[in-house]
Amino acid sequence: MSCFGRQRLSLLLALVTCVAGGARAQEAAAPYDVLILNGRIVDGSGGPSFYGDLAIRGDRIAIVGPSGFLVGREAKDTVDATGLVVAPGFIDILGQSGWYFLYGDTRLIAKVSQGVTTEIIGEGTTYAPRNPRFIGARPDSLARRFARSDGFGQFLEAMEKRGSSVNVGAFVGGHTLRQYGMNTRTGPATPEAVREMQGALVRAMRDGAFGIGTALIYAPGTFAGPDELIEVSKAMAELDGIYATHLRSEGDGLLDGLDEAIRIGREAGVRVEIWHLKAAGRLNWNKGAESLARIEDARATGLDIEANMYPYVAAATGLTSCLPPSAQGAQLYTRLADSAQRRVIRREIERPTGFWENLCALATPENVLISRLSTPALRKYSGQRLSQIADDMGVDWIEAAFRLIRTERNRVETIYFLMDESNVVENMRRPWMKFGSDAGGPNPRAASGLVHPRSYGTFTRVLGPYVREQQVIPLEDAVRKMTWANARRLGIQERGLLAPGFFADVVVFDPATVGDRATFERPHQVSVGVLRTYVNGTLVWQNGQHTGAKPGRAVRGPAYAPGASTALGAAAGVGNVTPGQSVGR
Repeated sequence: MSCFGRQRLSLLLALVTCVAGGARAQEAAAPYDVLILNGRIVDGSGGPSFYGDLAIRGDRIAIVGPSGFLVGREAKDTVDATGLVVAPGFIDILGQSGWYFLYGDTRLIAKVSQGVTTEIIGEGTTYAPRNPRFIGARPDSLARRFARSDGFGQFLEAMEKRGSSVNVGAFVGGHTLRQYGMNTRTGPATPEAVREMQGALVRAMRDGAFGIGTALIYAPGTFAGPDELIEVSKAMAELDGIYATHLRSEGDGLLDGLDEAIRIGREAGVRVEIWHLKAAGRLNWNKGAESLARIEDARATGLDIEANMYPYVAAATGLTSCLPPSAQGAQLYTRLADSAQRRVIRREIERPTGFWENLCALATPENVLISRLSTPALRKYSGQRLSQIADDMGVDWIEAAFRLIRTERNRVETIYFLMDESNVVENMRRPWMKFGSDAGGPNPRAASGLVHPRSYGTFTRVLGPYVREQQVIPLEDAVRKMTWANARRLGIQERGLLAPGFFADVVVFDPATVGDRATFERPHQVSVGVLRTYVNGTLVWQNGQHTGAKPGRAVRGPAYAPGASTALGAAAGVGNVTPGQSVGR
């Protein structure tokens, strides 16, 4: 690795020791593939920007120097970046494009159009690993493939081989681990199940997982108590795994949920990452400052805890988040079709007997926007508030939600207006805060219905409204929180900085015009101001058009050890069972 990579310092500092050697090396070099000249270099380190030139050869950054340093050099493509910013490609530390990577449009137009070059998935659920005891006779070839001892590695390889315009990495889903050990059982995990989860976690880490990604607001994550999560997480402590979590509560129980995450990190001996930190619900907005203080107190006492966020005052998930955990699961639609069971569910919504997060109550029905409905009889309600739909149906909001979910037979995609703008700004200013979209990357020309605009505008919204217009944080710090801060946090090697020897994930944007256009009413609009996006040295986005290229690769965590998961599985007698074969319990 070059001296840039070893020191991981600001490019300005690294130039002192590297430029001479780089200059000598370039004299004997063949022509470059890409030259980007006269741009404002924001290298990702958070250090001061400067005006300079950058060269790409193959999939790597070949050299970076001051303006004029590379003038006259030969290249297949030369870009005049005068007046433009040149930065590392953005790393989306929490994306939701898992389905796209395996089955959908892997160009991820919504992402590359805002400069994203790497996406990390794994909040709650991943397609792997699968327990061969539980997949039965399923015809899904991927399910069978991911039931091997190296199933998580096969999952990453499957996404890479299918081809994508961005790099992809993953946490192993907490739901997925629980199902690996418990199948569909909902009670406390048995010691045997915990051992199975630990083994699956270690193998996934050796296959390249970054750690565990839980989502404790959703079943079956709701059934995993802190003691279970601590025991499972201990298995990755020596592998430098991260416990990343959608807290058990982001509303009424926000501080308790945060305390639980801190406890898990301390007692398991692992790093903690809070996904999409927020204080949800008007009555909880005053908890925003306290949540930041608790994180900083934990950091001051030695816990490695950080967080990420998206720059919006609304969240998005399913309408089923307004139903109690006891109603969830495979029998949900059957329960909603039965009048007696509906009455039981209604009573739990109106007078909860245990703690759970009802997002409809937190937001109030007037602030619950139904994104899309596919049933012909319900399609007219797409884009309406739950309160409007209830009025039109002549029922209360609870019954309206029952009808939508029962008829659609899915979670019903929903946007919840929950957060306070001043909290969003304060979160953004914290040095340990990073950015992630919590969204997939649809194709705007093929998409239907509403989605959260964060799919199209998370990163450009930061750069436009918050950096250029409101000056909430400096440009250099914003870019750091999108690039090197995420790469460093995850242990991703040779990405996230503009430095010789690093992979050529590069974005060129106009700081005067960059911004989001997607709105809650009209979300399917790509961002403006991102002129070029390179992934592994290949141009994937240029002047508002996708090039069709899919050069993305799998990225893996620091515990990655090729072949180790297979050996671990064989030693434990795991993964050597024909899917569907009974091995006993």
